[in-house]
Amino acid sequence: MNDFKRNLGVGIATAMVLALTVAPGFAQDAAAPAAAAVEKTAATAANVDYIFNTLLFLIGGFLVMWMAAGFAMLEAGLVRSKNVAMQCTKNIALYSIGGIMFWLVGYNLMYPGDGGWVVADTIGKFLPVTMPAPGEDTGGAYATGSDWFFQMVFCATTASIVSGTLAERIKLWPFLIFIVVLTGFIYPIQGSWEWGAGWLDDMGFSDFAGSTLVHSTGGWAALAGALLLGARAGKYGPNGAIHPMPGSSMPLATLGTFILWLGWFGFNGGSQLALGTLENASAVAKIFVNTNMAAASGVLVAMVLTQVIYGKVDLTMTLNGALAGLVSITAEPLAPAIWQSVVIGGVGGVIVVFTVPLLDKLRIDDVVGAIPVHLFAGIWGTLIVAWTNSDANIVVQATGVAAVGAFVFVSSFVLWAFLKFTIGLRPTLEEETNGLDMSEIGIEAYPEFGTGSQRI
Repeated sequence: MNDFKRNLGVGIATAMVLALTVAPGFAQDAAAPAAAAVEKTAATAANVDYIFNTLLFLIGGFLVMWMAAGFAMLEAGLVRSKNVAMQCTKNIALYSIGGIMFWLVGYNLMYPGDGGWVVADTIGKFLPVTMPAPGEDTGGAYATGSDWFFQMVFCATTASIVSGTLAERIKLWPFLIFIVVLTGFIYPIQGSWEWGAGWLDDMGFSDFAGSTLVHSTGGWAALAGALLLGARAGKYGPNGAIHPMPGSSMPLATLGTFILWLGWFGFNGGSQLALGTLENASAVAKIFVNTNMAAASGVLVAMVLTQVIYGKVDLTMTLNGALAGLVSITAEPLAPAIWQSVVIGGVGGVIVVFTVPLLDKLRIDDVVGAIPVHLFAGIWGTLIVAWTNSDANIVVQATGVAAVGAFVFVSSFVLWAFLKFTIGLRPTLEEETNGLDMSEIGIEAYPEFGTGSQRI
């Protein structure tokens, strides 16, 4: 009996020792799959975030790229038929120049230290390096290429703004030389002050998608050029007379406006810069709604005002009312309530209706109304950010507007003046009268309409 008890005790003790020894192993074996599952879930979430953020940049980018077509069609419709081919040529050329210059030098200027395709800190040395392989392109929460592409099309948009204002009386190559400097240096330098974490960003300046950094920048550059270039031959007569010069195609201008409106969803929505979470997806949706409502408000306000003032609705004012509404909401499309977006866009429509004739009184010839739309509405949109965004300050916003305006206007004026007094900006009076399609491009957009001397 005693042997039985002794053996039983030994067996129980042995079992306890074995249990204490083996149990942690069993626990580790059970915990290992759980830990692996958590790690896999985290990796999957990171991949999803990376994919959706990259997708937002790419979709937003190609929508903004499509705005280049909108600008081309808008300008083709608002210039006279003898200058349509010239405007089409300018627009495809400036987009291409913007892409090359932003790759060579602009991206590194605008985002110091973020570039990987140009040797860092070697501004002025055009040394493109090999683009990262797909497997190496994992430095951030999105693909490097998608970020570069999205930022590049913004740069090209700035250049498009200048084209319409100076239409019908500027030679091709001086214009394109200006675009080289604008896209490679002027635009990225001022953009770095805010989006490149520069001094305006440190002050708290807020410009969500570029009412000032993109649109007013293009407007200031256009204004400087218009002042030095002068008006089209015959536009202004003695004693304050203004001679209207109707565009060639209102359907084309309307199509261009709709294309721009569509592209603006990429412009503003993509500027959220992320889509990988519920919060970001909801923000992008709200931006789309506010962007659309501001444009719609600008249209209706412009229609009502022109009916009241002129007795008839003016289609060109209506189209520019849509664009002014879009520019106005671009500085802050996320924070406003819908009714605030309607107000902001509506004021943009008011700005267009009253500043287009103001420029004519000042004898500043803006063929497509780009200065009212992009400069004046851009200033308004930037200042009104303080109304809807509690983190913004009106004094800081005004400081940013003034600083960007002074830099862009002065640098653009100096460059335009240099071009004017060296290679010249304007064609001869005869070439301008016959149309730049023949003198600058050598091909007419509408050859069946006859020779340039027979057209308006």
